[in-house]
Amino acid sequence: MTTLLVILAVVALPVAAVVGYVSWRDRRRTATDEEPAATRAARVERHRRAAERAHAQSDGWNRGGHGYTG
Repeated sequence: MTTLLVILAVVALPVAAVVGYVSWRDRRRTATDEEPAATRAARVERHRRAAERAHAQSDGWNRGGHGYTG
């Protein structure tokens, strides 16, 4: 019985350490990752331009898959 308790303690200690570290890291990361408005605006602009490029590449091809119609 004592051996089982020692094994459980040996396994539980690293698991608790990893869980504690990950929660500490995530709390610290969310506290320091506040996006300034300029960073957020630049990210939105990048996504908008990527969507425009994807749309421009698909213009002229019909949705039925029958080739170029434009």
